[in-house]
Amino acid sequence: RRRLGWGDKLPAQAAGAMLWADKRALEQRVKVDMIGIREQELKFYTVNLQSIGMQSALLAGYLYPAIIYIVIPQGKNTTLVTAYLCLTASAFGLHMIAVINAMMCSMLAPGLALRGPDGSMHRAVDAMLEEYRLTFFFFYLGVIAFFFSAMLLCFVLFEWTVAVVTLVVTLYFFYVMYNEFIRVYFRFRVPPTLLITGKFDTDAAYFEMGISAADLRGANDAHSAQQSIRQQMREFLVPLSYAQAYMEELNGPEHSPRGSDHH
Repeated sequence: RRRLGWGDKLPAQAAGAMLWADKRALEQRVKVDMIGIREQELKFYTVNLQSIGMQSALLAGYLYPAIIYIVIPQGKNTTLVTAYLCLTASAFGLHMIAVINAMMCSMLAPGLALRGPDGSMHRAVDAMLEEYRLTFFFFYLGVIAFFFSAMLLCFVLFEWTVAVVTLVVTLYFFYVMYNEFIRVYFRFRVPPTLLITGKFDTDAAYFEMGISAADLRGANDAHSAQQSIRQQMREFLVPLSYAQAYMEELNGPEHSPRGSDHH
């Protein structure tokens, strides 16, 4: 075969092969960059789940002795003692569920993203978001049950006069805790309709918008005012699917990511 000189042109077949190779290399570089963006989300949810798991394990460690080692005075009302033990056991169970969920997600989701087939990173991150919300929901229910268990414990161990005073103090701090949770949650909360993820799709431009803190609070208030309690629970536990349903209801199926996949 004759070698090509400086003035010679590549054959059409060779030029086409090089163009195809360049396109494939560009696609792979873009794909790697996209996975890098989603990896940041995966790390974010993993750290948050580990934090929830640690706090739940700490509270569960306090609740276990309150079931096993507590000495109940003689003559106490059986119904009151039963209610205290059931509520304490429920709080312990809720925190253990949060610990197990956090542990399993922290181990399995990065493994799916790292060793799974093509597209596993997106599946792992989307599932982590929903599991993160669900785990936090169990954790918060466990905290509420923990407070009510402490309230009942006052009546199990002490006289009614001391128990009532202790109950008032416990209720006050429960009220403060609830207000602080609501204040911080709505200060940083992003509604699902404005949630931006690292996943690229045809409707990504809809979410790529600048929004101020005042606009964010207004969007949250307007969004919550239009929801029923069941819708709010669904949004909290499954935010991605709720956002997709909201987009379909607002713009029609043809503008949703699911509808655009069929075109």
